[in-house]
Amino acid sequence: MCSLFNVCVRAQLKNPLTGVNDAWGYAHATVSFKSTSTRLSYRLGQINRFDREIAVKIDTFGGKQNAPLRPRAIVLLAAVLFVEAAMLAVLAGFLLYELVVEKPTSMASALAILALAIAATAALVAVGVGVLRMRPWVRGAALTWQFLQIAVAVGSFQGLFARSDIGWLLLVPALLVIGLLFT
Repeated sequence: MCSLFNVCVRAQLKNPLTGVNDAWGYAHATVSFKSTSTRLSYRLGQINRFDREIAVKIDTFGGKQNAPLRPRAIVLLAAVLFVEAAMLAVLAGFLLYELVVEKPTSMASALAILALAIAATAALVAVGVGVLRMRPWVRGAALTWQFLQIAVAVGSFQGLFARSDIGWLLLVPALLVIGLLFT
């Protein structure tokens, strides 16, 4: 007993010249599905289209005169993200220096924190580059990073080892980036 999908695939695999059910001889069969769902038919139509690659080719303008100008808010957002990445790189360098000079209580924890700082620096640089290229995915990544930075800033304002100067250095750029993300 065949399902509806199998019946449709068999109908699509018929050789148009002979009309025979010829799955091996007819290699350019399209994917289809008889359904009332518009989402499913749209997705299957996307599978069969070949113009998806055009966006990759249009991506760079090669220094041409018709390249779109970036708004000042985008440039400022990227600059703040790059400054945050630079400060995080300085922190990673300091952690590496402390790892070499001092004997850590837990070597595994020290290496893990160093690896996280390096990975976060690379991710923040990637988000900054994505902002300059005006990619849509950077909003979520930048917003997530800023919320984490705000959490650390709030922790810096309170507790036994409270450092309000570090808290303000973390809080102000985070609020600035969040404001720029929503403009």
